[in-house]
Parts: sequence; structure tokens; C-alpha cells
Amino acid sequence: MKRIVLLLQPAMLLMAVLSIAHAQEGKPIRFFDGEDGSPISGLSYSYGNQVGSSDSSGTIFLRLQQESRLRLQHLRYGSWELTEAAFNRLWETGSANWNPDWMELSPVSVIAIGSPQEKDQQIIFSSRDKLHHDAGALLNENPMISSIRKSGAFGFDPVMRGFKYDQINVVVDGLQAASAACPNRMDPPTSQIALSRMQKVELLKGPHALRYGIGLGGTLNFISETPEFVERPEAYGRFSSMWEQNGQVWRSEAKLGWRANKADMGLIGSWSRGLDYLDGDGNTVPASFMRGSVGFYGDFATAKGENLSVNLNRNFARNVDFPSLSMDLRKDDTWIGNARFKKSFQGRQLKAITQSVYLSLVDHLMDNGLREISPRMMDARTPAKTSNAGGRVEGEWQPGTGRLFAGLDFRNEKAAGVRERTFLMGPNEGKTLLDNAWQKAMIQKFGLFTAYSIPLKEGMLSISGRLDMNRAQALDPTVEFRQQFDEISSLQANPGISLGWQKDLNDAWQLGFWLARVSRSGSLTERYINYFPVGLDPYELLGNPQLKPETNNQLDISLQHQTEQFSISVSLFGAYLNDYITGVRTELAPRLPQSPGVRKFINLEEAIKTGMEWTIEHRIAPQWSQSLMAAYTYGQDLPHQEALPEIAPLDLRYSLQGKHLDGKLTSLLRWRAVSAQKRVSSRFGEPTSPGFHLLDLEAAYRLWPALTVRASVHNLLDQTYYEHLNRPIRTQGAPLYAPGRNVRLMLSVDF
Repeated sequence: MKRIVLLLQPAMLLMAVLSIAHAQEGKPIRFFDGEDGSPISGLSYSYGNQVGSSDSSGTIFLRLQQESRLRLQHLRYGSWELTEAAFNRLWETGSANWNPDWMELSPVSVIAIGSPQEKDQQIIFSSRDKLHHDAGALLNENPMISSIRKSGAFGFDPVMRGFKYDQINVVVDGLQAASAACPNRMDPPTSQIALSRMQKVELLKGPHALRYGIGLGGTLNFISETPEFVERPEAYGRFSSMWEQNGQVWRSEAKLGWRANKADMGLIGSWSRGLDYLDGDGNTVPASFMRGSVGFYGDFATAKGENLSVNLNRNFARNVDFPSLSMDLRKDDTWIGNARFKKSFQGRQLKAITQSVYLSLVDHLMDNGLREISPRMMDARTPAKTSNAGGRVEGEWQPGTGRLFAGLDFRNEKAAGVRERTFLMGPNEGKTLLDNAWQKAMIQKFGLFTAYSIPLKEGMLSISGRLDMNRAQALDPTVEFRQQFDEISSLQANPGISLGWQKDLNDAWQLGFWLARVSRSGSLTERYINYFPVGLDPYELLGNPQLKPETNNQLDISLQHQTEQFSISVSLFGAYLNDYITGVRTELAPRLPQSPGVRKFINLEEAIKTGMEWTIEHRIAPQWSQSLMAAYTYGQDLPHQEALPEIAPLDLRYSLQGKHLDGKLTSLLRWRAVSAQKRVSSRFGEPTSPGFHLLDLEAAYRLWPALTVRASVHNLLDQTYYEHLNRPIRTQGAPLYAPGRNVRLMLSVDF
């Protein structure tokens, strides 16, 4: 603890000195998106001899210069030269809103260049996206993120730069989280997010977003829609519905709201259902599912500078096929609620204090009742429940030209579930065995965090730190589990620190460096799962409560070039991992006769992950734009000198977007190419996978201002393919193939 304090003291001293030294750099001017209110970062400006770009908060700093004009430029928002009158208004108000000035197709998720930091990205959700029943599937629109899939229709578990499961921090508005109740993660946290209320998701690369928790490999921060208060009360809403030909999938989503000068509230709901689909060769793939969600949201201006936000959602799923597992999801019932109170201040360094609380409860049941098994040796079912509750207090200060966030948060995770095996024949006929899968495991996290950024001439310095205390225990451990370990509870300290520097090389080029050292303790699964096959291979996994925290030492480098018509962004990263958590074979006897053995979670001394992502966007003409994206990750187990398991191959995406008939008609062509993955882990029996390429077409036509119709064809060439991270179908040992050609029709109404 003394070492942590000594490390943080120089950082805090440096922040104080820099804040005082640069308090007179100029007046802060902030720019926001006129549609969603998000900050516009990467906005290039020139004003006399002052040049640079806006930071992650959309802020530039100006000193008054006589007879100078302010010129602004951004690929997405266009370019302007402000008149004297316009500049005077901007100087007086200190902020401005700008609407996008390039084609942003409403049915397409746009990967934005302007984001929290130049290395990061975001996906803005369209009305088409909000129809989807699983947020994890939408993350795959960025090649940096793949998904572990055990079902063709549900539970897309994100993998970001080769980091997976609890190595990725998934939050809503920087706080809300849910814990998977299913030991096999049929219900990962992303599957519980109600997209009807979401505006976008920030893809925060690397372990640098310490404000929101410890994301060893990255953070996925889903952002709710911004409330709108109006002088005259009014009702508003939308309704969207989509039909998919392959799988006979129906999706519907609706929102009905009411707003006035001090309130913005409403109801949201969605419902989706689908059957088995056909792959490119015409073979049937089990993919039946039913998913629904209903919810209430409300934002209230309780007083001047005060805002209270309340959200409550009820998610449910029924009879979802998971052909890659031994059981299917029979029911999943989830309650998610949160409340947030923000108090803003004027004319002082303290700008705002935000207090938040949340609770999520998951009730999950999986069994083999939907399976046609001959002979049926046993009936198996696993009812499981998890809870995830927490709170957060954060303050925002503006000391001089800097910006400081600091606060504390708390999270409590619990999981309980027992597998029931009833034998129908054989020597154990009539008997029921109980396997305590979760052992009523619990993890409590208490964290202190700070994040500070300050402009330095033509650059931006960012410093963030975090200290988490992690307490873990099992309230109902089995006798066999106790015999394996001397101690089954633990208290661990997980420090994290990140330092970033972004600099404008000139009007068009920006360079950024980020260094971090972050640790995280093992998850509920890694510490307390009890003889359950939850990994890549069919081996049963045994948790290890004595795991050391795994540590990531990571460097990120970003280079960005941006002009009015063209931009390119390149991100490189290298992660050196100590005490990497993985599984190793043991001599323990498995619980299931068909299981080949038991693996126990252990710490691997060292491993590395490195890779890159790049994005090119080009505005060809006023009606046409194109983009090219790619991502690649390399992972290596250093002691065994082989590839780390479950690393997605090189993924390349190209899109051509058009706008026609005065903007009423939009078109999109997408091409995707994925290379074969030959670097696999032999220790886990990971198979190689072939490469593939896909072609999609999409068009949307706005019949009236409030009515839009859309049509698309996915996998136009009817390719037979599967993603490398898809788990094979257990009963056949065959790959879980993706859908073949799929025609989609959609209708969307806004009022």
C-alpha cells in the first residue's frame, strides 16, 4: 500500500503544477454534435497563429487576436470560417453545436473518427441496430471485436484484441453491469443491454479507461440517449419492425415518450423470434429463439442544475438453441435498474457531482429437454441466479484549463446454481445427483479512481489512476473443493495507472502514446466454478481461489491524418501480461463420464498480445463516401511457445455509401474478407479455420419525413462459412456455420 501511495503522489503533484502553469493558456471553447450532444473531438482549427484540434471533451483553447478569423475543419462536420459576429457569439457562450455535413446513413452504424481519444472508436446505433436482441452481435461491425458463439442466434460474447470474458469491462453509462448466470455464459453481459434506450457504444481500447473500472484489455461503455426538455409538452416515439427470410426471424421495437420543460420519460419495448436457419450449402443449423424486453425511463430536472435519471428494464428469453453445448437455454428472466443524480455548478472549479446506484438480477435455467437424444440416459438441468449491485460517486473539476474526475465506486457480484442430473437408465436409474456449480460465490470490489487531462500547447496530457480492493469468498463450498485448496477466500489490491500524450504534429496529423500497468483479480468463474465444462474444449473446469491477479503492461500508439475529404487512423498496441489466467490439465476425475478430464485455472507466468487496427475514410464526392477498416491480433504463450487460444484472424472491411434523390434514398455496399487462422493452441485442441469473404447490399428510402423503408441482402453470394471463434456443434463435431444468403425487410416510423 505504501508503494502505491508513493507512486500516486508524484502524479498528483505533476497534475497540480501543470494546472497552475497552464491556467492562462486561453479561454476554453467546446463543440458538440447537434444531433446527439456528444463532444466533437479531432476538430481542427486555426486562429491567427494558433492552430490545433479539439480534445476528447470537444474543447479548444483560444486567446483573442485582433483581425483574425477562426477556421474550423472536420471530416464528418465539414469546414467553416466564422464571421466576426458568429465568433463574438461563440466567445460569449463558450460553446456551439454543429450538425454532421457528410452522409450518415440512418440504417448503418457509423464508426466515428471523433471519439474519447484518438485511439478509440464508437458505434452510433441506428434504428435498425436498436431492433437487434443482442448488443454483442452489433459490436462485430467493428473488425477489432469478434464474438465467441455457442448459438447461431443468441449470447454473442465479445472478444476485443484477443481479450475476453472478464478481461473486458462492459458497463452502461460508466456504471451499470450484469453478471452471467449461466456457467457457460449463454447470457453474457452484452446480451442484457436494452438497445432501445442506447445511443451509442464507446470502444475504449486498452486498459486506460480507469474511471469505469478495470478493463484489462478494454472497456465497452454503452451510452444512453440524451434527454430533451422542451417548453411545450409533447408526445414522441417510434416503431420499427424487421423480417429476415433465412430463419423466419421477426423483430419489433417501439418507444413511446412524453417530454416537457422539466421531464422526459417513456416506455420502451422489443420482441424478437426466430427459427432454424440454413447455411450456404442448405444445411439446417439449430437457431430457434425468443427474446423480449420492456422498460421505463425517466429524466427529471428537479431544480436548477440538477437532474435525476431513473431506468428499469425487464428482459426475458425462452427456448434458445445452443447446439455447441450439452444443454439449451430454457428461460432467462432479468431485472435491471439504475438511478443517477447529477448536480451541476456554475462559476466555480467544481463543475458537477454525480451519484449513481444500480442493481441487476438474473434468473436462468438451462436443460436438455429440447434435445432429441436416443437413448436418453439422463435429464439434466441447471437453474442459476446472479446478482450485481453497486454504486458510484464522481466529481468533475476544471482547475484552469485542465479537467479532473475523481471518485469512488463499489460493486458486489453473487452467483448460485446447482446442476441436477436425473438418471433414466443404467445402474443409477431413478437417482438424482446434484453438482454445486457456483458454490454461492461472491466478489466485492471497492475502488478509488481519478482521471486528469490538461492541454499543453498543441498536445494533451492525460493521467489516470485506480486502486481496487477485491474480496472473494464462497458461501457454500463443497467438501471436495475445500480439499483442493488451503484457503478459499482472499483479499487482493489491484492498482492501475495510465499515462497518455496526444500531440498535433500540424493541421492534419496527430500522434498519441499511452502507457498503462493494470491488474485484475480472477472472476467468479476463474475462482469458484466447480467441475463444469465452460472452456474451449470439453474438459471440466475447476476454479482456483488462490489465483494471483493478472497484470497487463501495455503500450498504445495512434497516428491520425485528417483533411476535409480524407482521413486515416492507425492504432498499434503491445501488451506484456504477467500471471495470465488460463487452464491446465490435472489428474482429477471428471463428474461427467463423457468428459475427457479436468482443467484447473492457474496463472501463466507470461504472455504477450500485440496487433493493430486501421481505418481509412474518403469522401469521394458530395453523394459518395467509402471506408476501409482492418484489425489483426497476435497472441503468444511464452512458456510453452505456442499461440494463445481464441484469437480471431485478420479481418478486413470495405464499404461504399451513397446518397441519392436529394437524400431520400441511401445505398450501401459492404465487402468483408477474413483470413484463415492457422495460429491455434494445440494444448487446448483448438482447430484451424478457413478464410472467407462476404458481400452485403443495403438500401433505405424515406417515403415521408417520419416513414422509412429498408431492404438488405446479407451474404449475397451465399457463402458457406463460420467464424473462427464459433464453438463446434457438440453432437456432430462440425463447425457452427453462419447463415447463408439472407434477405431483410424493415419499416421504421418516427413521430
